[in-house]
Amino acid sequence: MATDQVLSGSAPAGKSSPGAAQAAEPKRAQISRLPSLTGLRFLAALSVFVYHASIPIPSLRLLADDHTEFQLFRWFDPAGGLGVSFFFVLSGFVLTWSARDKDTTTGFWRRRFVKVYPNYVIAWVLAMVLFASDFTSTRVALTNLFMVQVWTPEYYTNFSVDPPSWSLGVEAVFYLSFPLLLALSRRIDPRHLKYWITGAIAAVWATPALAYAAFPKTPLVPSGQDLPATAYWFNYVLPPVRMVDFALGILVALAVKHGRWRNIGMIPSFVLLAGGYWLTYHVPALYGQRATMIIPIVLLIAAAATADIEGRFTLFRNRTMIWLGEISFAFYLLHYIVLAWLRKQLGTEMYSNTAGISLLVGAAVGTVVLSWLLHRLVEVPLVRRFSRSRRTARVKADA
Repeated sequence: MATDQVLSGSAPAGKSSPGAAQAAEPKRAQISRLPSLTGLRFLAALSVFVYHASIPIPSLRLLADDHTEFQLFRWFDPAGGLGVSFFFVLSGFVLTWSARDKDTTTGFWRRRFVKVYPNYVIAWVLAMVLFASDFTSTRVALTNLFMVQVWTPEYYTNFSVDPPSWSLGVEAVFYLSFPLLLALSRRIDPRHLKYWITGAIAAVWATPALAYAAFPKTPLVPSGQDLPATAYWFNYVLPPVRMVDFALGILVALAVKHGRWRNIGMIPSFVLLAGGYWLTYHVPALYGQRATMIIPIVLLIAAAATADIEGRFTLFRNRTMIWLGEISFAFYLLHYIVLAWLRKQLGTEMYSNTAGISLLVGAAVGTVVLSWLLHRLVEVPLVRRFSRSRRTARVKADA
């Protein structure tokens, strides 16, 4: 299917108008919650868990059988990049969808800080206490604590303390930039959004080509994958580069709001996502990290949002999936800590496939429980208490 056809909008070609698009936007904007996207968030977090659980390194590995261990890693290696890219695009989409017309920049920043940073600090402390302090320098630990670990092309700094938290360092840049990006994106004529979306997708595909051309082929990343270290950092970690994924989410959200999106449905989107996942095995590694799955990710997010807008059934809008989605941020922060702590507690013993996989399932369940506690006892109370300034709270109370 041609990209232009997907992005051209729901009206038949030649029969849409700016007025019709503007009329569609307020009605769609009244749908403030998109629960299917909340449910999908947990699948994205789970994909990152599966990726980390399959990495064959001493600090995580549980399976004694080399064949099974390396086969699992081959199967699930692309899952990490999938989950992160999904979160980056979803972040731009959801923030745009829920943006308040009368909101202030400082009000937005306050809500993001209160929701993200306390959980982040707790995860940092847990990782340092349970395992990371054994091999983490003070400089690297503080770099991680202040969310600036992503600004240097050093693999062991980027993925330090609680390794998945690197993406929050990138998200912090997104949050700081969002008010300006949204204001600029809203100035785009809805009829032209399809060109901007196509351009953003092209930029994602062009980034690996630029990385391969501009950076040396050695040294490779320490993980043993065939990835040039500096090119890997540029393509996958550097915040201004990943900003394209975030901006893509903003643009797609505006297209859906304005009725300028040609929805293909969730099942075809999942099929295309599976195809993009398969394609990662047949392209150079840097393309597999982001590019091969970016279009299916966009299509799936837009399809889930459209299903919620139209009130159609999805598997991700039930109570269980919404609950899992609500704790998914805590799950994302805690899962590596659980895996690394479990491996440390078990010593050097390796396990049969059945026993090892059972331990990993138990780690996933344990992470869900801990994530619920972190969400319930820290995230929710702090968001309720501090997401609004005291002045705003007093004004609302007096109204």
